Amino acid sequence: MHVHSFKPGQAQRGVAMVEFAIALPLLLLLLLAIGEFGRMLYHHNSLLQASRDAGRYVAGQAWNATLGQIDLNGDLQSKTKSVAVYGVPANPGGYAPVVPQLTTADVTVEPVGGEHVRVSIAYLFRPVIGASLPTFFGEPIVLGITLNSSVVMRVL
Repeated sequence: MHVHSFKPGQAQRGVAMVEFAIALPLLLLLLLAIGEFGRMLYHHNSLLQASRDAGRYVAGQAWNATLGQIDLNGDLQSKTKSVAVYGVPANPGGYAPVVPQLTTADVTVEPVGGEHVRVSIAYLFRPVIGASLPTFFGEPIVLGITLNSSVVMRVL
């Protein structure tokens, strides 16, 4: 009778590397998703602050004491949109937007009732990996998420 000896390390050689190779893509995908979620929250927070700043700016400028009502002329609207996008009423220095690819077209300024103004920002968040994921069948999966920020303030 022949006796086979069992060595504990021989049968398990390389198993840890195979398990690591299987788990690594999942871990990297999870890490990427967490990073993108944090980046999205950062952009949303920046948009909230930008809409508050623009709301404060337009609330202090929109009241026409002579007429006794809100006066949102074109100049005030363009300056308010500039405050929302660049942080300043005029952008002669070419400041970068508070959020990448944010434009003044994404900002709306409108009166609400007789004493309030609303500043809204609608921004399409695009992940770093691309705007969409291709599929084998049908349309690609769109990864862009619209972030909305709105503030209503009483004019002074």
